[in-house]
Amino acid sequence: MADKGVVISAERIERQIVLVRGQKVMLDADLAALYEVGVTSQIQQFTINFSNNNLLGSGNVIAAYKTSKAGVCVTVGMMTTGYDCTDILNLGLFRPIFSPTDFIQIKGRGTRRHNFLEQVFDESLKAGVQKPSKMALKLFDFFANCEYFEKEFNYDEVLKLPRPTGKGRESDGGPVVTGGTYEHLGADILASMRVEQITAEGMKIDRMFFEKFEDTVRGNETIAKAVEAGQWDRVIDYVNREVFDKPEEYYTLDKLRKAAAVDRRLTLREILEKVFGLIPRFKSKDELLEEEFAKFVADFKPGEAEAIPAIKTFFKAYVTSDQVRHIIDSKDFTVLATHPMFSTRDFKAVPAKYRALVPEYIKDYVSSNQFAT
Repeated sequence: MADKGVVISAERIERQIVLVRGQKVMLDADLAALYEVGVTSQIQQFTINFSNNNLLGSGNVIAAYKTSKAGVCVTVGMMTTGYDCTDILNLGLFRPIFSPTDFIQIKGRGTRRHNFLEQVFDESLKAGVQKPSKMALKLFDFFANCEYFEKEFNYDEVLKLPRPTGKGRESDGGPVVTGGTYEHLGADILASMRVEQITAEGMKIDRMFFEKFEDTVRGNETIAKAVEAGQWDRVIDYVNREVFDKPEEYYTLDKLRKAAAVDRRLTLREILEKVFGLIPRFKSKDELLEEEFAKFVADFKPGEAEAIPAIKTFFKAYVTSDQVRHIIDSKDFTVLATHPMFSTRDFKAVPAKYRALVPEYIKDYVSSNQFAT
């Protein structure tokens, strides 16, 4: 389930861009109403249109932002695996799920990375977007699936689902399989509603997925011997070829990154170093940035001690922000006047020689890819 929509800034909403696709917020009475479309196997083109923000045609609520007229997409089993619609912000679970693999795949539809600037047409508005990347996902779980996989599911045994009987009988503690239809004429049976924030530790199902991967690679003699010998090229090639994308567990680097719940992009080597105890934990983005900046200071020993905080701010912004790198490299410094992360004042506080030195150093010695979220 996903609503699509965006409300773009105007004078009356403080010139901010509210990026919503997933929450079509009704700010004004004249905004278009939501549409709902059922996606069935007979009209698979709808799934493509939904991903491309063109389901039932393009919306015309906001001319500067591309979105669909359709706000809600309802599907049964068609878009749970292997489907990309990266700007989804809301997922609704309206059935019980008993397979941990299915659950990971279903919630994975919403955990894809996305930069909402891709849908903004007006170039003049892009600089004012403070948080263009998708930072959160809401999972509306009406059947306690999250709680089931967090507290009740036994990850040490193979889950056996009962065979459908068609007669509504219970089977050894499994789900009730009922034929026909069900109609409820009583009071609302939604007993309660609460919002639960997923912490940096992540969900148990993701942690168990990571631990199972650890057991898999540690138990592989070829991998263990190559790691012990420090043959990392061989290790990484072997894991990519023989462990990833296999039907048994379908391990992928992207899934492992999500399961590790770190605020940056881990490399496969880092993950394997952690698995084999060569590093105690994964360092956060800011810890790595502090280390990289410490190396820079050690190499160049800035004499202007009072300017070091400003240089550090510049260093971190240039490493982590594609926008800041583009502005600095293109020398389009006027854009900094409205940039939320690194302003004109921040740039002026950096001593002149470091305005060129920092970018050159980072391009030569720092891999910005590892700091991506």
